[in-house]
Amino acid sequence: MKHPNHSDDAVVSSLAAFDVRSGNVVERLLFNNRLLVIVLCAIVTMVLGVQALGLRLNASFEKTIPAGHPYIASYLQHKGELFGLGNAVRIAVANPHGSIYDAKYLETVRKINDQVFLIPGVDRRSMKSLWTPNTRWVGVTEEGMEGGPVIPDGYDGSADSLQKLQANVARSGEIGQIVALDGKSSVIYVPLLDKLPNGQEINYAAISGQLEQIRASYAQQGVAIHITGFAKIVGDLIDGLREVLQFFAIAIVIATLMVYWFNRCVRSTALVVASSLIAVVWQLGLIATLGYDLDPYSMLVPFLVFAIGMSHGAQKMNGILQDIGRGTHKYIAARFTFRRLFLAGLTALLADAVGFAVLLMIDIRVIQELAIAASLGVAVLIFTNLILLPILLSYTGVGAAAAARSVKAELAERQSGVRHPLWAFLDRFTRRRGAVVAIVVALLLAVAGVLGSRQLKIGDLDPGAPELRADSRYNQDVAFINHNFGASSDVFAVMVETPGNGGCANYNVVQKVDALEWQLRQLPGVESTNSLATLNRFVLTGLNEGNPKWFELIKNQEMLNFITAGAPRGLYNDSCDLLTLYVYLRDHKADTLSRVVQHVEAFAAANNSKDVHFRLAAGSAGIDAATNIVVKDAWHQMLLLVYGAVTVLCFITFRSWRAVLIAILPLMLTSVLAEALMVVLGMGVKVATLPVIALGVGIGVDYALYILSVTLARMRAGQSLSDAYHGALAFTGKVVLLTGATLAAGVATWVLSSIKFQADMGILLAFMFLWNMVGAMVLLPALAHFLLPRSSKTSAQSSDDAALLASEEKVA
Repeated sequence: MKHPNHSDDAVVSSLAAFDVRSGNVVERLLFNNRLLVIVLCAIVTMVLGVQALGLRLNASFEKTIPAGHPYIASYLQHKGELFGLGNAVRIAVANPHGSIYDAKYLETVRKINDQVFLIPGVDRRSMKSLWTPNTRWVGVTEEGMEGGPVIPDGYDGSADSLQKLQANVARSGEIGQIVALDGKSSVIYVPLLDKLPNGQEINYAAISGQLEQIRASYAQQGVAIHITGFAKIVGDLIDGLREVLQFFAIAIVIATLMVYWFNRCVRSTALVVASSLIAVVWQLGLIATLGYDLDPYSMLVPFLVFAIGMSHGAQKMNGILQDIGRGTHKYIAARFTFRRLFLAGLTALLADAVGFAVLLMIDIRVIQELAIAASLGVAVLIFTNLILLPILLSYTGVGAAAAARSVKAELAERQSGVRHPLWAFLDRFTRRRGAVVAIVVALLLAVAGVLGSRQLKIGDLDPGAPELRADSRYNQDVAFINHNFGASSDVFAVMVETPGNGGCANYNVVQKVDALEWQLRQLPGVESTNSLATLNRFVLTGLNEGNPKWFELIKNQEMLNFITAGAPRGLYNDSCDLLTLYVYLRDHKADTLSRVVQHVEAFAAANNSKDVHFRLAAGSAGIDAATNIVVKDAWHQMLLLVYGAVTVLCFITFRSWRAVLIAILPLMLTSVLAEALMVVLGMGVKVATLPVIALGVGIGVDYALYILSVTLARMRAGQSLSDAYHGALAFTGKVVLLTGATLAAGVATWVLSSIKFQADMGILLAFMFLWNMVGAMVLLPALAHFLLPRSSKTSAQSSDDAALLASEEKVA
């Protein structure tokens, strides 16, 4: 039986007049076994719903770093021998009413130190503060070199003890490290383990919560506490989950109200929302079943799955509404809509899934797990929104008033012969003059976008934690520590490998480290450095009554050996075959990291030998540099793969290079403009923003697929481009406008989020949703004017055109 393709098709109002054997095998299998499909979906929903209850929200430091990059491989190889360069928390305890040389203040620091020491996940051996025995002083006296713990033996809080402590601190070299430059605050350095002793993952939310309890408790005792580190960032992001859930709820309300405003039907609106929420339940259940956690970077994915589901669900609902409005039986209307739109919807969802799956090529586990979570979510939409929703609507139907309203404008147009003003305006782009204007404007925008996107940076463009607002408590804590301590929290460490048996103290080795250190201090963005070479200079000066003339690196191996023997182990390892050069940066902005990396790599290439080998990179800034390199390498490669995959899927659907160009070119324009928008808004390409463009391509092609599929089907039936496009707008264009506006409104609310990367994603996604919608409405018909055949007769003259028009059979 021939199914209706447009409003002039015959109406089938009786089940008796319908051949249930019609349609393809998939349609028959599903709709002839409707009850079984619903029961199976209900069982899966219950099972996965129970699984979703066990889903955890957590994060892992190791998942955020590109483990396969040479820099990270070097860091992991020497991780056990490096001090202060891994995953750590810094707790700055300030005395607002005086200096640290106060008995009450010091007692408070001791209590905090002891409480933090007992937190599960803390690497207790490597903790460092005024009260830990590894904080030592070294001094030159009349009897030679002496030293000991900074807290003097027999400390009792007396004036004499405090005076000795102050002298020890001055000789410890910890001013600017553990002790603030102004002497009013000190740091408790808290390195964290990779895993708990029992093998379980570190619970960063729990650590952050305990630190906040400590902050709140001791703030009442007259001290101010400032906390930085990966664990605290993750904790703050996880605390923002409630806010994310609020935005999720707002998005559901916005989507529900807009769909109801569109159709004025409670039952169909409820089913569209319910099927999209079922998809979210399936996704979360599958994530938990596979053993994954939600992390701060992927906790927005369920909303995106819901939004995509609403888009496709609204298309199915609209098709059924119109068919019922024309008098078709609800069961037959559901089958006709399934026939028209299943392939277009399937192709669109596969494009979404591929857009996410391409992210698997990026060697950062947090992105890979986001890709898996998103791909699973999009995949389940095939079952919940393309299959389950039409079957449910085949039972419930829609309200009679809503169905009649859905075709009211169409009937009015037939009677008056006057098209809706918006459709009449858009129809201009199917004609030569309008098409030329649209394409010229698109070309000008593309040129402007390309020129603007050339300024796009890789990495963070702001100091502190870019995931959070600049005025967030965490970034204020970062600013406090950076301002009051000479050593920045953005540490870039160069590992210098030497032969064993004391090779790290060899003059030629230390001399090259000294040369690199001097060069790095001249670079913009480098605040200070520290290494065994620097220590040699300071000790030699101290041994000569502080005379600055002795601030040199002398070629005396015995002196080098003597100084190295008493040097802190953070500057070299126990076997003396590894030196560490610490470079303290003003920030971890992309330009700062690029300068340092380029300089160190050039120096290493010129100076590496069998006796010394410079390797990058450790420290927070070193890890950021490696991440930036991985992101930069993956950026354009990812876009090529996404567009390649979408192109293949479009070609399979339409079987014509012309239709592929019509669908793809508007997406490419959106991608270019989105990159330019990132430059305008001061966003860099990083872990948080990298998936957005891929997502925009996948979701954006949905609009083109639906409109182009119906347009091609009507042209095959003999209609002109103008009539076919108008029919497509009347049938599916209204829903494209609805979903574009709904999705954009939903994510636009993210701008109000206290989590900056969520706000950034909201801006980009809202722009891409709207601009892809505009491209499908304006640029698609303009391109079709020049690329599509004028009629079925002329199309038969070309094999490619014939394949193009035959694509409707696939759509059906």
